Amino acid sequence: MKNRRLVLGGLIVCVVLAAASLAGLAAAKPGKKAAAPFKVAWIYPGPARDGGWSQAHDDGRLYVQKMLGDKVQTTYKDKVFSNAQVPQIVAGLVRDGYKMIFATSFGMLEFGVNGQLWKKYPNVLFEQATGLQVEKNQAEYFGSAEDTIYLSGMAAGAATKKGVVGYIVPFGTPEVVRHTNAFALGVQATHPGAKVKIIWTNAWYSPPKETAAAQNLVASGVDVLGQNVDSPAAGVFAEKHGIPWVGYDSDAQKFAPKEWQTASVYNWGLYYLRRVKAAIAGTWKPGFYYGSINDGFTKLAPYGPKVSAKAKALIAAKQKAIEQHKFNEFCGPVYDQAGKLQIPKGKCLDPRTKAGIEALYSMQWLVKGVIGSVSHVQPPG
Repeated sequence: MKNRRLVLGGLIVCVVLAAASLAGLAAAKPGKKAAAPFKVAWIYPGPARDGGWSQAHDDGRLYVQKMLGDKVQTTYKDKVFSNAQVPQIVAGLVRDGYKMIFATSFGMLEFGVNGQLWKKYPNVLFEQATGLQVEKNQAEYFGSAEDTIYLSGMAAGAATKKGVVGYIVPFGTPEVVRHTNAFALGVQATHPGAKVKIIWTNAWYSPPKETAAAQNLVASGVDVLGQNVDSPAAGVFAEKHGIPWVGYDSDAQKFAPKEWQTASVYNWGLYYLRRVKAAIAGTWKPGFYYGSINDGFTKLAPYGPKVSAKAKALIAAKQKAIEQHKFNEFCGPVYDQAGKLQIPKGKCLDPRTKAGIEALYSMQWLVKGVIGSVSHVQPPG
């Protein structure tokens, strides 16, 4: 009996040791290797935290990173002041394994060598903001900021007492020209007969030039400032001198808490997340996207303390009409500075149509009431 117990006990010990050994082997066996994150890069024309255009895009990048977590690895290249830098930047990103690249400024992936990058790197997905070149692995995206810029112009028109508003603009691209026209038409909607004086900085981002432009405009008699450039420098000047200020790109109220009116801003993150998810899933397709108020891509930033209840009501009514497709700032009759009819009565430049997009993306004339001419200086590179 004692021997039987010893044998039984020995068997139990062996079984326990064997089980422990198997458990140890199982623990030591490597599990399934985690999938490598999908690598996505952004290229910005200014500093990533410029308080304007580039910051709005970088906020979109951070939104993608937050929503997708370790499924993605994101990076950015900023202060790309010349498009001539882009080919070298793209080469470095591709070398580092980035599979998707968002170029966030006019011409970065269009014209000359830049316009052939999609062909040079066929396994990379390219997306360019504000352009028109669509290829098998390149998409284009932007939105009808002219609508929300028009609304911000209404705020400027309501704020001016002299009927003369200043507008600081970068380059004479069709994008900037149509934005200038939309702003001026908005100003005139709440202040009939008002004039909009423009000064070109010939730079997307240049705080010194923007400050100088603001100084010159105020010296010339304007009593409200607006902008289509990328930094809040004009707002800092406006706050110091008690001049109402309408921004652009980002909610920059902190730079002019007393004089801030509002701004046309973008929610790039919604688009970026959708496109990156499609790329990861293998369902990405090239195309042309033009967002709007209706899909949340463009909107107005919160109002500043000096915007009147009357102005807010007028803007809200006009925004509702835009959302319902009952109003378009580029419906005729619209006349240019020389009094020439550019958009006949009954015709609209509708961005939902090919003809409308072509007209908006080729606009090189300024509406009646704008003081200044179109700059022929193009972005460098």
